[in-house]
Amino acid sequence: MNNEVVSRRLLLKRMGALGLLASIQQLLPACAGHALLPAALTGTPATLSGELIDLVIGQHSFTVDGRTGTAVTINGTIPGPLIRLKEGRQATIRVTNQLTEHTSIHWHGILLPSHMDGVPGVSFNGIEPGTTFTYRFPVKQSGTYWYHSHSGGQELMGMYAPLIIDPIEPEPFHSERDYVVMLSDWSVESLDTMLANLKKASGYYNFQKRTAGEFVADARRLGFWSALQNYVMWDQMRMDPTDFADVTGHTFTYLMNGLSPAGNWTGLFRPGDRVRLRLINAASMTFFDVRIPGLTMTVVQADGQNVQPVVVEELRIGVAETYDVIVQPEEDRAFTIFAETMDRSGYARGTLAPRAGMSGEIPERRSRPLRTMDDMGMHMESVKTDGTAPFGGMPSGNHTGHAHQLEHGHHGSDGHPMAAKEQAGTGRAGMAAGEPVKHGPDDHGSGNQMVAEYSRNRLAEPGRGLEDSGRRVLAYADLKSLAPAYDRREPERDIEIHLTGHMNRYMWSFDGKKYSEAREPIRFRYGERLRLTFVNDTMMEHPLHLHGMWMDLENGAGEYLPRKHTVIVKPAERLSVAVTADAPGRWAFHCHLLLHMDAGMFRVVEVADHEHGGHS
Repeated sequence: MNNEVVSRRLLLKRMGALGLLASIQQLLPACAGHALLPAALTGTPATLSGELIDLVIGQHSFTVDGRTGTAVTINGTIPGPLIRLKEGRQATIRVTNQLTEHTSIHWHGILLPSHMDGVPGVSFNGIEPGTTFTYRFPVKQSGTYWYHSHSGGQELMGMYAPLIIDPIEPEPFHSERDYVVMLSDWSVESLDTMLANLKKASGYYNFQKRTAGEFVADARRLGFWSALQNYVMWDQMRMDPTDFADVTGHTFTYLMNGLSPAGNWTGLFRPGDRVRLRLINAASMTFFDVRIPGLTMTVVQADGQNVQPVVVEELRIGVAETYDVIVQPEEDRAFTIFAETMDRSGYARGTLAPRAGMSGEIPERRSRPLRTMDDMGMHMESVKTDGTAPFGGMPSGNHTGHAHQLEHGHHGSDGHPMAAKEQAGTGRAGMAAGEPVKHGPDDHGSGNQMVAEYSRNRLAEPGRGLEDSGRRVLAYADLKSLAPAYDRREPERDIEIHLTGHMNRYMWSFDGKKYSEAREPIRFRYGERLRLTFVNDTMMEHPLHLHGMWMDLENGAGEYLPRKHTVIVKPAERLSVAVTADAPGRWAFHCHLLLHMDAGMFRVVEVADHEHGGHS
């Protein structure tokens, strides 16, 4: 009998080490149907925790809906294993690289020493093939986060996973069920192939362009000449009003916890249960609009930080963002978690159900939206009563002497002083919502296709394609931190950064310069409170991620500004965040659309340590 007990204990210990006991976790339960690699290992991936965590980066084939491609995996799975840490403790994570190329892991949204941040060429050299690198950092926060490769196209190839940090203090909300819902996009095409295709034709993956039939319908609605003028205007600007996603469902399959819509990831509940869904957008290029028909969602966290609860029926989650929501299904039936892509070219889906094997109704996909004058930065005075606009706009390269309008002593993104003028409307608290700011002459050079004639605060807007949904849709203006901000100083310095690009040439940059052309980092002085104002001169949404420090989103919430690690900047939007430069070292700052970052929308932020007193 004693031998039998010992054998069972030994077996359980070994099974736990292999992660085969993860089915006892409410997060990612066995019914989740997580995709494992290779296929012979189908089951539930591990939940890893403890004083020492081991990760192995490898390469496997991965088949989705009958199409097989090459994947880069963490411990053999897509997504990789859930890492669960505890606030206030030390994390020690060994990463072994079994690839034939360098790799890395970035701990997205985690506050840690810069040399542990995991960005090759910025904070460390990367992990060489056949070697092991040990990450060590104190765990100073709690909430829902994730981790992913910051090397080449490995993130696109499946190298991402959830990361949860349990708080020291009890959370202000409760749930009986707790699930990770990790959204991603998968393609058999490589990053290099996608970039090459987009360089050849910016609309290579867009199969939803306007048709002759739509022109006829617009002509009937607006009149022939007004409709024609609108079409000619877009053509003259070499832009496409259907341009919502560079890479679409033409090549992507959209996954939920590693499964395609046909795989139907399922989370179980008992009627009346409060179910916490930890939504993580781990996609390389895709924004998702998430709803659960028949249920409302109470948003309780944004980017891992507690927020005052907001009840919504739908939300847009940008690449790299996270939202924790609580739902409470009362009926004994299945509910569909529907994550529709912003361009409506596809969707990921899963199910909440009282029993395994059930499936809810899949909503009909909505018509793809169209860009408007607002997205081009056209002021209402420029728009005719029929909804069209005159020819012209502000093509790049035709003007010089860009006017930065700032209230405080301004430094450009390279840290050098620039002329300062009074700023009217940066998106900060107290600014009238939607107040337009006229763009000065453009000096961003040939790397920028156009500039928005006017930029404005769009924080109260849920996003193009959601404005007429008839549902309660989350907007950034709805977010308020649960606790007052820890640093409520007024920023002493402003830095204005323009988001620039040339879609036809597939070039992306900040202030007209791609990363290889930016000689100097963006310099912060250690301990200072500063404001970053992002002005989107492009016609696309950009999820901007600052490593190492929080961005307090200036959305009018006063001392309850929400803290974000990633913010979506809409087309022609002027959005401001306040930052406390409390993290010495070199940090990455970039658009989290992988192809935009790879094409040049990336900079280094340098925070001088306190011993050297910072840079002026």
